[in-house]
Amino acid sequence: MPPFRYYLRVRYIECDAQKVVFNSRYSEYVDVSINEFLRAIGVLPDFLGGTLDFQLVKQTVEWKAPARFDQVIELSIAATRLGTTSFTIGTAFRIAGEEKVIVTAETVYVLVDGRTLTKLPLPDVLRAALLEGGAGKATDHAAYAAANAFFPMRNGHSSSETTPNSRRPEGRLAPHRVSPLKKR
Repeated sequence: MPPFRYYLRVRYIECDAQKVVFNSRYSEYVDVSINEFLRAIGVLPDFLGGTLDFQLVKQTVEWKAPARFDQVIELSIAATRLGTTSFTIGTAFRIAGEEKVIVTAETVYVLVDGRTLTKLPLPDVLRAALLEGGAGKATDHAAYAAANAFFPMRNGHSSSETTPNSRRPEGRLAPHRVSPLKKR
């Protein structure tokens, strides 16, 4: 079963003068996706309630190829290591519908008390949820699945489980017909 996936569409403001996603944006994408991941595995309310929190300890981003304005990016997210007080999240970025990984990120977080910010051991419930990892679930902020509901996805699953770029599979815009104006 595929890992949890998060879909987003690249906005113009997220691109640099080279017309590609600016490097710091990938960390922002990871930050948004971790909240969606926690929501998908059912533990986000524990963090929103203020009793638990987590802090970033380390993040490594490896860039392999660009993403550009208006492309839909698929982030595949999974816990790769669980420590006593920390957890590591691996994120693989792809252009939606493609196999090639364009960016990877490894992020280490430490669990802390939401009020005192002191380290806490991972509770068994959180540990189990991170291990389960939301496999097969997706959050689609790009409306990719709805637009590609009739196209097969890269992993062999139907796109109703996932999301598009409002383009036909061959990459061309769908034809748009305009009726000629009628004279009065």
